[in-house]
Amino acid sequence: MGSNRKIKAKATALTLTSIMLLGVLAGCGGNNGNNGNAAAGNTGGNATNAGNATNAAEDISPLTMTFFSADPNPNWTGMQDEVGKVLTEKTGVTLNAEYAVGDPQQKVALIAASGEYPDLISAKTDVSKLVDAGAMLDLTDLIEKYAPNIKKVLGEEGMKRSRYSDDDHAIYAIPTYAGVDNKYFDAGGGFELQHRAVKEAGYPAIKTVQDYENVIKAYLEKHPTDENGNKNIGLTLNADDWYMYITVTNPAFITTGSPDDGEYAIDIDTQEVTYHFRRPAEKEYFRWLNHMNDIGLLDPESFVQKYDQYKAKIATGRVIGLIDQDWGYGDGERALKAEGKLDQGYGHYPVTLSEEYKETSFWPTGFMGGNGIGISVDAKDPVRAIKFLDYLASDEGQVLVNWGIEGKHYNVVDGKRVIPEDVNDRKYNDTTNFQKETGLGNVGSNYALLSAHYGDGVLDPSGNYYTTRFPEQVTVGYNAVEKETLAAYKATTWKDLFPSEDEFKVKPWGAAWNITIPGDSEIVVLDNKLKDISWKRIPEAILSKPADFDKVWDAYMAELDKAGVTKAEDLREELVKQRVKLWND
Repeated sequence: MGSNRKIKAKATALTLTSIMLLGVLAGCGGNNGNNGNAAAGNTGGNATNAGNATNAAEDISPLTMTFFSADPNPNWTGMQDEVGKVLTEKTGVTLNAEYAVGDPQQKVALIAASGEYPDLISAKTDVSKLVDAGAMLDLTDLIEKYAPNIKKVLGEEGMKRSRYSDDDHAIYAIPTYAGVDNKYFDAGGGFELQHRAVKEAGYPAIKTVQDYENVIKAYLEKHPTDENGNKNIGLTLNADDWYMYITVTNPAFITTGSPDDGEYAIDIDTQEVTYHFRRPAEKEYFRWLNHMNDIGLLDPESFVQKYDQYKAKIATGRVIGLIDQDWGYGDGERALKAEGKLDQGYGHYPVTLSEEYKETSFWPTGFMGGNGIGISVDAKDPVRAIKFLDYLASDEGQVLVNWGIEGKHYNVVDGKRVIPEDVNDRKYNDTTNFQKETGLGNVGSNYALLSAHYGDGVLDPSGNYYTTRFPEQVTVGYNAVEKETLAAYKATTWKDLFPSEDEFKVKPWGAAWNITIPGDSEIVVLDNKLKDISWKRIPEAILSKPADFDKVWDAYMAELDKAGVTKAEDLREELVKQRVKLWND
């Protein structure tokens, strides 16, 4: 079966070469390279051809392409939203998309084993399964010949960081999860507290878990119940499936000075790898959660509630503290805002275990390359596919998928793109319906992660930002209570409270969770074993009696040793060092 796939890949490569040759010949009779006007608005009159829209002579006849993404997208409309319709009008392409439901790793494995592949695939780090199956095209030549915008956005460094491995320099996926030259202007994570609790405490310094605990404890002592007599909740966690990472386990390294490299901590100088739960500091973080449970400040339903129940609980206004990302609890908070309960919304605080640590949310990675979208060997028309992705990477395409349609989603006033107040209001307070109707969102659009793109804070040739996340726009999304809270801390944005990027060294490997794992590596099996153990033992340790915590933790560490944690660390370290070599040769 494997040899058949390799034969199929080689045959497809020969066919692709023929298609590209025909494209070059056809191009000899093309126009003078001038582009049509940008329907998405002014993208700069001085832009080069590489930055502008698709050529008027391009084939935009109707073409449906199949697409699989390892990410969920509950707001996908089949490109029947307003932005999607313009994309189809501009390119002729409609995506018949399947977004992951359930276990994406299992789905990617099934696709790889089937021998029949969608036209476009975004498999994240599981792309290795597809590469091993001979399912993916090397995009290097396609980009060189047909994708000037992708090449321009990525630049020389980005193209280099898009290579698959030290042994295989093919580009199987165009990086889509990381914006080039991205700058962060706001914080969406950290530890969250309701504004009313912080105000009642007198806006104290909130830097350590003890500071955070003090605010919750003081508020509940005065307000044990809400106005209807229902018990208020100190801190709730969301341990439903993969959300376990976000609210339970990731905070252990973020609060103890280690950046996000998935399940591993990596020394910035030596690249020595440690399964992060084995760091002594993290044991003390979980001991603090055990303490919070012991004194009744941790929601006893934290490890049994489902995600919908978690959001519904937040929407009651009874939850004083969270440890989450705004996209995780946003539905619940928006329900409170819709009822005018602005003081029951949440602020973001850079909490650490103790003052010796720096909170690491903004530890810089540089451009990460890595995960993204690829074209399979079964693609109906690889040239149309790469040109579709290239349109998305053009100045016109990026403005369209980020800002929307001029006159409908934004206006140009004195040369600047401005989002009308009513559009902003729906974008932030009616997010789901707004995204389904328009294709745009307050976190990201349905289309922004389909191709290479610039990050926040990058200006297009017209002097406007490519994205809608920039300092002036960030504060537009804040309500009066948020601004009042920030003013009390002499801050303008939540990010102002956090350690800045320049306080850390840039990681030369980007992020370890973004490193593709070879299909034949033992890491996948080992990681799953370690995850199963950790997801069982961490809740057990948190919920144990304080006197039993050390005993439970020691048993957990012993179980990790037995499962091969040292071997997993060694294999991961090898991959990290290979990544550093690949990026820096």
